[in-house]
Amino acid sequence: MKLFKRCYKCRREVGIKSLSDGEFRRHMFFDGVFDNMEGMKLLSPVLPEMFMDYVPDIEAFKIQADFKGADSYICVGKLKRTRPFYVPQFEALKKLTTPDEHKNIKITMCAPEWFHLRHGDYAYPKEVYANDDEYFADIAVAYQEELKELYAAGCRNVQFDDPLLAYFCADSMLSGMEARGVDHETLLNTYIRAYNALLAGRPTDMNVGLHLCRGNFKDGLHFSEGGYDRIAIKLFQEIDVDCYYLEYDTPRAGTFEPLRHLPLNKVVVLGLISTKFPQLEDVDAMVKRVNDAAEVIASGEPKRSKETALNQICVSPQCGFASHSMGNLVQEDDTRRKLALVVRIAQTIWKD
Repeated sequence: MKLFKRCYKCRREVGIKSLSDGEFRRHMFFDGVFDNMEGMKLLSPVLPEMFMDYVPDIEAFKIQADFKGADSYICVGKLKRTRPFYVPQFEALKKLTTPDEHKNIKITMCAPEWFHLRHGDYAYPKEVYANDDEYFADIAVAYQEELKELYAAGCRNVQFDDPLLAYFCADSMLSGMEARGVDHETLLNTYIRAYNALLAGRPTDMNVGLHLCRGNFKDGLHFSEGGYDRIAIKLFQEIDVDCYYLEYDTPRAGTFEPLRHLPLNKVVVLGLISTKFPQLEDVDAMVKRVNDAAEVIASGEPKRSKETALNQICVSPQCGFASHSMGNLVQEDDTRRKLALVVRIAQTIWKD
């Protein structure tokens, strides 16, 4: 509790309105959904062959000579939400904040396809689900129930953390899928349908964001490279979310050109500030990057003024400051300076 209070104090002091618990209650960022769902079982370990080696982070682990499998959740029966996933976390956060701040609390969620991509044909038994659509239909119901309960509790801001969608930009995964006979375009479409199904009927005043990154391990270790170009149209125009939190702190994320496809009714949060290293970015350089992105958006379809484009942009760190238990070489004071830098950049560009 003291740690949570210290985090809130830091955010308030630097001027960050969005509030979260930093996921300190979780072992990993993707905890919360499948470990609480009826029909999922923790296997310890899951055999190596049950992990799809075309998935970039799995490929990285499998090249280790001593890899003998790892703990993971596998579907063994019909999936059903029998208890809340994140509602208790939201209720705990409400107790640490003022009523006026409750609308600023953000709950981060596991991506619906997390274990499906990792385990491929082993994700569920064929006697339980005949196909992917049946599997994701039950997952959609579970998420809908969770979102409804979160909304009733006062939650108005959720974010799906989905590094897997960024993997569809990586040539290594696409070629690996093709070698295994997996149609990556069909699979991407399946995941988009899964998102849209679970978000169907959500309240219009519940903001939903989608975060993509490529790995944020110690010393900048990452698992994939490739710009957003090949998924941009589907990402921005087919997934029914309100905003996108995109990694943009290194060249491996590509250029801003994919932002040409951003619709008028959506927002992109540029993750320009690195959480991998303590060195502070240059304010002027970051302001220039935001303006560069705005010019790309303005010239896209439909065309719009640069002022309009700027109002569709926000700035943030590219990911969490400790996405893994090993963490990064970024101390608490470094974190404070990075967050203060985000605020300074925003105040420089958007005077209000």
